[in-house]
Formats: sequence, structure tokens, C-alpha cells
Amino acid sequence: MRLTILGCAGSIPGPDANASGYLLEADGFVLGLELGNGTLSRLQAIRSPFDLDALVLSHLHPDHCSDFGALTVLRRYHPNRPPGRPERLPVYGPADTEQRLVNLFAPNEVERAEADLTDVYTFSPLPTERSRIGPFEVVAFEVFHPTPAYGLRLSHAGRTLAYTGDTGMCPILDELAADADVLLSEASWTDADDRPSGIHLSGVEAGELAGRARARRLLVTHIAPWSDPAKIHAEARAAYGGPLELVEQGAVYDI
Repeated sequence: MRLTILGCAGSIPGPDANASGYLLEADGFVLGLELGNGTLSRLQAIRSPFDLDALVLSHLHPDHCSDFGALTVLRRYHPNRPPGRPERLPVYGPADTEQRLVNLFAPNEVERAEADLTDVYTFSPLPTERSRIGPFEVVAFEVFHPTPAYGLRLSHAGRTLAYTGDTGMCPILDELAADADVLLSEASWTDADDRPSGIHLSGVEAGELAGRARARRLLVTHIAPWSDPAKIHAEARAAYGGPLELVEQGAVYDI
């Protein structure tokens, strides 16, 4: 599997930094994972957005899905769709994803044809039992966040990527991350006493999770622009002794 970082700023885009967005590739299949602010721009810089074979959204906060509206414009109106590419892109998300994304794309046109996105997408709920999306075995775990949100475990050819999505600390994370080859974990803030509780992980919590789960590598993402990356890295390093990196926009990782 190959993981490409389209954006990794937490909660909002930062200066010259996109919000959450990733590509996961295997056997020629291109899976989009999140599509937050600015990520469609980065995607166009490295490949055609029509290369996407499916899109998975862990939850529907804007920093994880706001560029869906722009993708819809591209897929509906681009004059040069590559030959042989399906017209309808499979999209997976929480139960209300279709209506929420209709509202994002056409908030004042709910009674008009523009609000029907089934010409360019098929919508399905995230699989909470092991299922296949292209070559990947995928299972979603509901996590602790102010809106319905999921972490994802994605496996292919004996390798596993565990992705926390956005979450506060909760017991299901240990199952999600168990023995993962790579844990892609959010760590939005440092472990300060005055940080909001039950919304995001700290560097300490991401590192402790990786250690408990015996993850072989920890990639830290979703650091808020107002947070100090060096402090988050130091927190995670103090709690986890394995390979550790803060991801960067544009980086590529082989899993």
C-alpha cells in the first residue's frame, strides 16, 4: 500500500497547509481518504481527480469533506472525462452522508435537480463489519467526537493501516490500532490541562495508543495550526519508542 498526504492540518487549514486528505493505493486502485479544505488542489497537482476509484469520509466536519463540493463541480461539468472511467464515484461515510453533502453542494436548491448527486456518486454507509473496497479490506470503528465519526482499519496483502480519524481517547481505539503496520493518528493538541476534553488526542495519547497497540510505526497527523508540532512530537516520542514521524503535506509512505 502507498499512502500520500494531500493535507494534514488539524481542524482548519493552516498557512499554505491543507486540511485532512490522503490517498491510499494498491493494485492500481486509488482510494481517497478525506477531502478537506484545499486537498482537491493538491490532488490535481499530482494526478487527475478522475483517478479516484472510491472516496471514504470518516466524518463530516468541514476540514475532512469541504472540497467535496469542488469535486462535484469537476465530476459533473469537466468537459474531458477520461475514457473508460465510471461516471459515478462510490462514496462511503456516516449514515447521513448523502443528505449532508447535498446540503454542502446546493444548500438553497434542495428541490432542484442540482441537489440530486446520483449522476456522479453512489453513496454507502461506512462498513462496520469487514468489507472490501477495491483491493482493501476495510472496517470502520465508531469513535468519540462531537459528530458521528469513525476510525478506519484498512488492510491489503498482509499489511494494515489504522487511521484514527478525529477522536478523543476511547476504548475502541485499542482494537482499531492493534498490531497495525502503520498507525496514522491524529494529535491535534499538546497534553495541556486547559485543552478541550473528549474531542481530539494529544501527542501523549497518540504515543501511548501506539505503544499499547504494538503498532510498528506511528505517523502523527491533524496538528492544529495553533499547536506546536515540536512539542507534540516530543510528547509522542516520550510515550512510544518505535518509528515516529509527523506527516507532511506531499509526503509519500510505503506500507
